[in-house]
Amino acid sequence: MVRNPGSRQGDSADLDAGLERLEAAGVHVDQQLSRSADQTRDIIRKHCNDVDFVIIGGGDGTISSSASVLLECGLPFAILPLGTANDLARSLGIESLDQAFATICDGHTTRIDLGVVNDHLFFNVANLGLGVHVTEELTPEVKQRWGVFSYLKALAAALARHRQFRVSINVDGAEHSMRSMQLAVGNGRFYGGGNVVDQKATIDDDLLHLYSLRPQTFWELLTLAPLLRGGRHDLARRIFATSGRQLNVSTRPSGMAIHADGEPVTQTPAAFSVRSAALEVLVPADSPLLNR
Repeated sequence: MVRNPGSRQGDSADLDAGLERLEAAGVHVDQQLSRSADQTRDIIRKHCNDVDFVIIGGGDGTISSSASVLLECGLPFAILPLGTANDLARSLGIESLDQAFATICDGHTTRIDLGVVNDHLFFNVANLGLGVHVTEELTPEVKQRWGVFSYLKALAAALARHRQFRVSINVDGAEHSMRSMQLAVGNGRFYGGGNVVDQKATIDDDLLHLYSLRPQTFWELLTLAPLLRGGRHDLARRIFATSGRQLNVSTRPSGMAIHADGEPVTQTPAAFSVRSAALEVLVPADSPLLNR
């Protein structure tokens, strides 16, 4: 198990009972602490041929940074959701730490997709515009103090400095052009602390789901909040939404920062694609990914 003690619950969660539960179920756990993405990848790579699967304890950023080495090693993985948002856990049907331990004991696996943006892998969502400003406002201090409400706090601060931009989008050969204040491309189902990328999205549907918010006022944005939360972009004229397997995005101005799973990874112009069934992951017995 690789655990990030810097994640929101990484240094405070009581894991002893859960680890004892794993041992009782015959799962021997070798615990390793990691304080950086590079260290996490090095640990997994070092033990690549010695373990049956990897347990990653941390938030979405910690787990996302491990995608490349998991792919490289071909190892199944399990997660202990110790972060602020834990959106990948939600996409897998894991709602609590106790359920995460039960998932590891039960041993049910499925394969999930990975998103790719300019050769960078991600699980949940990549975005530019307002979403990037929200991430920049979402400091460790804000996360620790505000918990699940930290995204609302960061959004309020980000709205005060957002700028609109022009974007051109090619979706599987179809061209679209518009003004935008926020563009997001989702591979998983959840992002930003439980918002739904698209009401039909799953992390194994072999699709990327894109939406773009047309420029609007703070109050107009508030009226859209319930639709954004539930992924009902189809009900709002001020939102452009589409799905596809190959997306190319260019912006004016160019060179706009793109964040994936909460971390800065690249900039526009950007090529997005999906790697179908790329990784094997442990999921709950009642996960929607197993019961469709």
